[in-house]
Amino acid sequence: MEVIPVHDVNPLRRTPWVTYALIAANVVVFLSMPSAARTLAGQTNLAELCQLQAFVERWGAVPVELLRDQVPALVPTGGTGVGPQGPGCLIGPPAYHKSPPLSVLTSMFLHSSWAHLLGNMLFLAIFGNNVEDRLGRIRFLLFYLVCGYAAAYGFALTSPGATEPLIGASGAIAGVLGAYIVIYPKARVWGLIPILFFIPLRVPAWLMLGMWFILQAFYATGYGTAGAGSVAYAAHVIGFVLGALLGLTARRRRPHPRTF
Repeated sequence: MEVIPVHDVNPLRRTPWVTYALIAANVVVFLSMPSAARTLAGQTNLAELCQLQAFVERWGAVPVELLRDQVPALVPTGGTGVGPQGPGCLIGPPAYHKSPPLSVLTSMFLHSSWAHLLGNMLFLAIFGNNVEDRLGRIRFLLFYLVCGYAAAYGFALTSPGATEPLIGASGAIAGVLGAYIVIYPKARVWGLIPILFFIPLRVPAWLMLGMWFILQAFYATGYGTAGAGSVAYAAHVIGFVLGALLGLTARRRRPHPRTF
């Protein structure tokens, strides 16, 4: 069960253009992915799934590639074929040059489904604007990227043999949540809290985000969810901790007065 934020009661001093731009970029990239527009209705066929697999393999961050700084000799090509076990996706030598460090950046804008995308963007929209407001636009963008890189490489170190591509903005957004909880711990957040049922409550940020972090840490152990293997919960934990540490420096800094 996950906590679902709906709205925070935390006024802004300036328009969070970077947060808006990140959300827009994530949506645009998702819509450009193979079969993205059809995944909501579950109408993808084998050819589209193979194209999507090849796309994610090329632009996603693969832990084993990050640690070895090299791409495997055989990768999904995006084509289909028939083998001993029936129809499937073809593999072959990569027809492109891939930079593993750069793949971390591109992976932050890829998502596996509408639910994955919308869930991440909900958290970014609610909590990113205030963190951007405190850090400033350029610092916030750098902060976001640093947390995303730390989460990806940190996960690779915890799972050095993993060959499944990492995709999604979750690691970077976890950093945003970590910064928010230390900068605005008493800010009130409306959310749906899983207590028997999802109950709408207004709670302090430290409680909601603290519950979120505890769940991620619990899931990272491999317990508590049957889908733990498909989600990089350890990346969420690493991003959150780094974001909280970096957020402490912003908390000590007095915000600039609002200008009109």
